[in-house]
Amino acid sequence: MTDDLGDTSTTKEIELVASGIPELDELLNGGYIRGRTYLIQGTSGTGKSLLGQHFLRAGLDADETVVYIHGEESRRDILVNAARLDVDIRDAEFLDIGPGTDFFAEDQSYNLVEATEVESERFTQDIKQVIEDVDPARILIDPITQLQYVERDEYQYRKRLQSLIRFLRDRQVTTVATRTRRENTPGTSHDDFESLSDGVVNLYLDEHERRIAVPKHRGLGQVDGTHGLEIREHGIEVYPQTIPKHDNRTFDPELITTGHEALDGLLGGGIERGTVSFISGPTGIGKSTTGAQILSGIVEDGGTALGYLFEESIDQFVHRSETLGLPISEMRAQGSLALTETEPLVRSAEEFDRHVLDQVDEHAPDAVFVDGLSGYKISLQGNDERLVRRLHGLTRVLKNRGIAVIITDEADRLTGIPEATSTNTSYIADNIVFLTYVEVDSELDRAIGVVKKRLGDFDSRFHQFAIEPGEGLVIEGPFDTVRGIMQGSSTHRVPDESHRTADQS
Repeated sequence: MTDDLGDTSTTKEIELVASGIPELDELLNGGYIRGRTYLIQGTSGTGKSLLGQHFLRAGLDADETVVYIHGEESRRDILVNAARLDVDIRDAEFLDIGPGTDFFAEDQSYNLVEATEVESERFTQDIKQVIEDVDPARILIDPITQLQYVERDEYQYRKRLQSLIRFLRDRQVTTVATRTRRENTPGTSHDDFESLSDGVVNLYLDEHERRIAVPKHRGLGQVDGTHGLEIREHGIEVYPQTIPKHDNRTFDPELITTGHEALDGLLGGGIERGTVSFISGPTGIGKSTTGAQILSGIVEDGGTALGYLFEESIDQFVHRSETLGLPISEMRAQGSLALTETEPLVRSAEEFDRHVLDQVDEHAPDAVFVDGLSGYKISLQGNDERLVRRLHGLTRVLKNRGIAVIITDEADRLTGIPEATSTNTSYIADNIVFLTYVEVDSELDRAIGVVKKRLGDFDSRFHQFAIEPGEGLVIEGPFDTVRGIMQGSSTHRVPDESHRTADQS
């Protein structure tokens, strides 16, 4: 069979049909195509019926006639469940192809012909009749497997599907069908509907998160990969992954001051716009304080900033910062600093990205602060590898907009620098400031140093620092006479070279 899409003139005549969820339309490269057939599949509870109901609601909003062909739930239950999620489809036409109560109560018998043939013909005639009577623009078949159950074999099932799809396409009816996939069950030969469909939408659900993917869309293509999905009080929300777009923006490495003279000195004058800076170190050493110091300096220099807290509440962050002399409350009151606290396992990485980018559009910040990476991976839904990829995508978009990104990252060891960042995220970083503990002559000191800076010069020495009440970050002189800081071995002071030369003379 020749694909009509091979004709250029036909391709130009494609009419897009809204799915009812704008972000799903984005994944479909514009939406469904008028007159085509689509399959929504997933395990039980993933939201297949609800996604189809959004499709019907969009049709009603466009003054179209829509038909809901159902076989598992009653019309009443469908309407009640949809209304609870703010999806009103009362004006749809309903066709129930499921067995009625009489099937259980009565002793049905068929003579001369098989029962499946009788049921199959009844379904076909009922569907054909409602389509001819109502002339719908959209149909939801929920589930399509209701037709599979009444066919005597796979061959007959495939023929019935092909006939149905052609009938609907000839009448330019856009059709969405649902199918339940059983967990840990390999696909069967009854997967014909997937190959016959013009598009497939897969829904996933595990212990921690919901996902959506569009592996197939004839004629328009699709945005590949999996994306965030949530079911909230107004139905389904879809969050496409953030994909950086290539542009012709000229990179301008303008320095942004941290507002701290000694820290600026370590960084060769500050951090550049459009770069990602990691502040790494063990727990409790002062990473968040250093980040708060940089935010404070940017705001005091006339800039604006956004902060996202994953490991402490806003109240705790504000109280601790102000104890150290950083006027965070004042900055928030004047609108120069906006803080957001993230609840554990409530959002996907894609939803977090969307929230950040929406706030970036609203506030046009000079810097974005993510505190910290460990909390980001724990609080957001998904595995570490995917979360790091999503973070990389987000930082790329922010960099393209000339925004300085600052991320705190926790190291496993109290002393030394085994790795510059955790979970192989150093490739994201343009700058890495590392904080570590140093044992010197049986005393525990703190050291701060810049171990990576892609642009410009920096002070490559480790300096002693402290966190002081009312002063915050206090950076003192370099550890000129201490060795072994990066190795994390017991360090000791060595004689100053100038004194050694004088003694030898």
